[in-house]
Amino acid sequence: MTATAPAKNRNILFLVIVAALGYFVDIYDLVIFSIVRLQSFKDIGVKPENMRTDGEFVLNMQMGGLLLGGILWGIIGDKLGRIKVLFGSILLYSIANFLNGLVHSIEMYGIVRFAAGIGLAGELGAGITLVSETLSKKNRGYGTMMVAVVGLMGAAVAAKVAVYFSWQTAYFVGGGLGFLLLLLRAGTFESGMFKEAEQTGVSRGNFLMLFTDRKRFFKYLYCILIGAPLWFVVGILVTQAPEIGKALQATTVLSAGTGILYTYFGISAGDLVAGLMAQATRSRKITMMLFHILSLVSAFVYLNSVHVTPQQFTWLCLFMGFSCGYWATFVTIASEQFGTNIRATVTTTVPNFVRGSLIPITYLFEKLVVKYGIISSARIMMAVLVAIAFFSINQLKESFGKDLDYLEEPPATNPNTAFTV
Repeated sequence: MTATAPAKNRNILFLVIVAALGYFVDIYDLVIFSIVRLQSFKDIGVKPENMRTDGEFVLNMQMGGLLLGGILWGIIGDKLGRIKVLFGSILLYSIANFLNGLVHSIEMYGIVRFAAGIGLAGELGAGITLVSETLSKKNRGYGTMMVAVVGLMGAAVAAKVAVYFSWQTAYFVGGGLGFLLLLLRAGTFESGMFKEAEQTGVSRGNFLMLFTDRKRFFKYLYCILIGAPLWFVVGILVTQAPEIGKALQATTVLSAGTGILYTYFGISAGDLVAGLMAQATRSRKITMMLFHILSLVSAFVYLNSVHVTPQQFTWLCLFMGFSCGYWATFVTIASEQFGTNIRATVTTTVPNFVRGSLIPITYLFEKLVVKYGIISSARIMMAVLVAIAFFSINQLKESFGKDLDYLEEPPATNPNTAFTV
């Protein structure tokens, strides 16, 4: 027993490291478009007046891919195993990123980002599910925290690569990193809980189970809504920094690439603090509430920074990023709310539905911009999203220290709890 324990611990540590590096590459590829948007659009002939709206089109195509991919990879993860998702997803988005460096039109740009989005959708959910099911309930918070902290540094590398190389090379680097990671993945192992569930014959990866029971559906919906404010910050407030800066009468054009870099530095630090806070308080709900309050404050400080300078913008992005550093805690909450037979489906779809929520958020934001202008609209959207997230957190049960070795029951047939489908 004592001879195998160190080897087991090394294998678990290796699994966490590989999952963290996978998320590192995932984040690199996820944010690289926001960083190189202006230069790449300029090179393929997008007119200056179309930069913002065409940017929303391409970003929404990527988010649409994430929505579709989240469902596909989640089902595959519960039916065929978490490891197969880790291999398949990274292969798809690595190929897509190579192709992204070769696009010459906005239509092709959108199509390739859609394919990349499908691939990117599987990485985080499968990694968090595998880590959550492999580590003890006492330590799994530390494992998911490590995945997030290391992974989010991928944004910093993406920003630096974009500074020193062309946008085409930045995409090629993302694809190359993915293929390198595939070699490391050869040493990973499958979740023991998944193997046990596989032997039971119970329905696995049944996406409809989330919609045929009223209680289960709302629990799933609340898991999605608690993460939406973060992607409004990253997808709108930071990605559209040049346009928001203009409305704030910034001293010079604000750089979205710089904003992404320092926002993700902040998110990485925030994830570390949020993870430690959850362990100390033994409550993920309290942690999420505190960080949501802070995120609202940081966004309003940013949106009231008239005549903002590039240096001030950097500090504001760090502040906003730190206040949104609840991503690992949020995904862990989703993972802990559901049984082993649909856990990968939930943990993969929830973060991708949050990312995909940027599509309706962008639509509503644009409607508000026409009437109230970009700054007032951003304030309204952030306040509404945080209020909804706060309500959703209150509806979920505390999951810290919860035993995850259980299965979800088949779709409900009780007319009082089931939806009509």
